[in-house]
Amino acid sequence: MSDPSAETLPVLAELRPSPPRRVVGVVILATLGASLVYLAMAYPSAVIGWTLFLFCFGLACLWLAVRMWQSTGRGLRLTRAALSDHNGVVLARVDQIRAVRRGVFAFKPAGGFTLRLADPAPRGWAPGLWWRLGRSVGVGGVTHRHEARYMAEVLDQMIRARE
Repeated sequence: MSDPSAETLPVLAELRPSPPRRVVGVVILATLGASLVYLAMAYPSAVIGWTLFLFCFGLACLWLAVRMWQSTGRGLRLTRAALSDHNGVVLARVDQIRAVRRGVFAFKPAGGFTLRLADPAPRGWAPGLWWRLGRSVGVGGVTHRHEARYMAEVLDQMIRARE
């Protein structure tokens, strides 16, 4: 779901991953995965199911670390038309956004915000950067908090101006 016309519009806000948070997140996942694989292989349990579980969960953590490194190599852009990543994948069109949730008790990624859409959108996920499920889009994770706050404020103003 990419939009070539969105690249010609001026960028109102940009959200980039924080390099220290990116590295820490990937290192933690990779360390957990490697530890679980080592534990499963070095100290096999008498119950084969437990050993298999540890091994598979460790591999899943390693895979997630690789996916997180790949997805956080790019950032997000907000134009008057849409919120998209630097590869052109549209997370949400601005005319579909109904609310921005960024309060203390809002269900949102760390240091980010959640968008409430008018219509359900296809599921999507870039670990550490954004997720989309039904009518909700979560933005944040390993991103800069002040950039996320600014982007949420710009989106909030655009919604208020539309109403």
